[in-house]
Order: sequence, then C-alpha cells, then structure tokens
Amino acid sequence: MNSLMQILPLIELSITSSVICIWVLQKFATNPFPFAVKLFLVLLIGNVLFWPLGLGMELPLVAYVRGVTGDLSIVLTLLLWSSLLPSSKPTPIAFKFAVAIVAFCFYPFALGFGMIDPYAWGYGSITFLIAVLVFAVVCALANWTKGAWIIAIAIIAWAAQWHESSNLWDYLLDPFLAIWALISFVGMIYRRRRDKARSGYLFRPG
Repeated sequence: MNSLMQILPLIELSITSSVICIWVLQKFATNPFPFAVKLFLVLLIGNVLFWPLGLGMELPLVAYVRGVTGDLSIVLTLLLWSSLLPSSKPTPIAFKFAVAIVAFCFYPFALGFGMIDPYAWGYGSITFLIAVLVFAVVCALANWTKGAWIIAIAIIAWAAQWHESSNLWDYLLDPFLAIWALISFVGMIYRRRRDKARSGYLFRPG
C-alpha cells in the first residue's frame, strides 16, 4: 500500500508535466492539436518521464521534478488536465482574482508575518471546510460547474489523504497556482487598458 501511494503521485505529476509540455508545444504550432494527438502525446511524454532512463539516474525524471516542485495542488492539477478537453473553456477571471487575493493574504501570514496562521486552518477546521464548500457552491451558481467539481474532488482527495500532506490548503492552493492567477489577472487588466487606449486613439476627433 505504501509503495502504491508513492507511485500514484509520480503518475499524477508525470501526466501534469506532459500537459505542460503539450501546452508549450501548442504555443509554437500554427494549428491547435486534435484531442487524439494530445492524448497520444500525454501517454508518450508521461511514459518517458515516469520510467528510469539510465544515464546515471536511478529514479525516473518525474521524481526529480517532484523533488523541486513537490506535489502540486489538486486544483491546479485538474485545471491543467481539463485544458486538454475539446470542450474546455477559459478559466473565469473572477476565479483567478479570488485565487490571487487568497494567495496574497495567505502566504505572508503562513510565513509568519502576523499573529494569525491560516495554514493551521487546513488541519480539520470545520469553519474553513465550510468556507471552501461555500466557494464551490458560488462557482456552481456562477455557471462554472467545472470549478465546483474541481474543488469537490480536491476535498475528496484531502479526505482520502491522496498526497502526503494532511492539510487541506495543500490540495487547494500552491505557489504555481497563485503565480498563474496573479499573472493572468494582471495581464487581463493590461490588455483591457491597452484596448481602451487603442479605441480612444482610433475615435479621437481629427
């Protein structure tokens, strides 16, 4: 059982790393990849990352990746995986804003700035769990059912102790998710200001 619990996170991270590789490849491609091609690349890259390749490395490549990144949150993992689906839609900007605000408030206090330790709430605080469930309900009411499912699965994974951590925060948030949300939100504001400036220039009298 212990060996299985060590293998499953490696499989999870190998799939996630494959998805990121496909995302990078897609940026350089002229046309979007069909879903079948994406699935094939996930299996191919995931296998390359999962099995030891020799070259003086006793562990698979993904084990070294995990040593640097740790276990990614379930929320970020599922967001990345779902991006491969043909019907995948962009993540709502309201969710990115919420993640950015939570991360901006969470990490300073979790690192010791202040008397409050929000990280301790993740060890079975009923109030915190209810707050997370309410956020999932808000996602569903806002017509983003995928977000509600992602949060629900993250809670189930925490209850089942899917990762080594027993803290709910580690299943909901990680630095990479926070950085992505912050960059995406700032980029959205920049694009809106740029488009507004361009429209103002185009319709300027004279």
